[in-house]
Amino acid sequence: MSASPEAASPAPEIVVVLVEPAGPLNVGSVARLCANFAIAQLRLVAPRCNPLGEEARRMAVHGQAQLEQAATYPSLAAAIADCRRVVATSGRLEREELPLEGPGSALSWLIEPEADPGVDINPGGAINPGGAINPGGAMAPVALVFGREDRGLSNDELLQAGKILRLESSADYASLNLSHAVAICLHELRRIPAAKEPPGGSDGAAVTSLRGVLESTLADGQDLLLEVGFLHPHTAHARMAKLRGLLQRAQIREGEVALIRGMVRQLRWATTRGTP
Repeated sequence: MSASPEAASPAPEIVVVLVEPAGPLNVGSVARLCANFAIAQLRLVAPRCNPLGEEARRMAVHGQAQLEQAATYPSLAAAIADCRRVVATSGRLEREELPLEGPGSALSWLIEPEADPGVDINPGGAINPGGAINPGGAMAPVALVFGREDRGLSNDELLQAGKILRLESSADYASLNLSHAVAICLHELRRIPAAKEPPGGSDGAAVTSLRGVLESTLADGQDLLLEVGFLHPHTAHARMAKLRGLLQRAQIREGEVALIRGMVRQLRWATTRGTP
């Protein structure tokens, strides 16, 4: 049943992800911003500083809870595996796998309602094998990702996002401080009006695929393509980056990822079956 015109769809939980932050003052400032804008989850990917040190705590002020509860992950892929939509911030791609967008369109897409029946998450926090979706699970969060203070996000990391956001600044001094960039993005998010219901109704087949499910499918596909000789070890990374960019531009959905996964598994079975 679709939502009534008067009732807005539940807003997705937004998580802020910092990749390898090096400055404790920045981490503390971002925790404070999370408190300012009611962001409950701060996730840190391989931090290069002590996020619970005195400097970070001093800057967090009333964001102590966000700072103390911030989860740490070994990689960006692990940090966003349970997220259904991801926006990454960047200045520019080295190649043109994904276009850059302004904050208005990228952030509106990030929080756009979907007919998401929930994600089945086990008690340890990991997605169940196969990325099962069921009505009793928790609604999948969405992620806003920020890169390193000195060099931002790599192309491989950018290609894990559905959209790439660029903040315009003066050409004379284009580099923004990490916490300043977070402040601008969270402020812009706050200004976006809540949508009433998912575009096109409430068809569950139109749910965006979870990042972890998509990456697992791509890994299976790469293994198969290496086995059959379509990919070669020295070119596999570049070719899979092109495929990842293609799927991200297409905004691949849950049902479509399941179709690809089924094709890969059937093809692997056929290649190992042998001649009758």
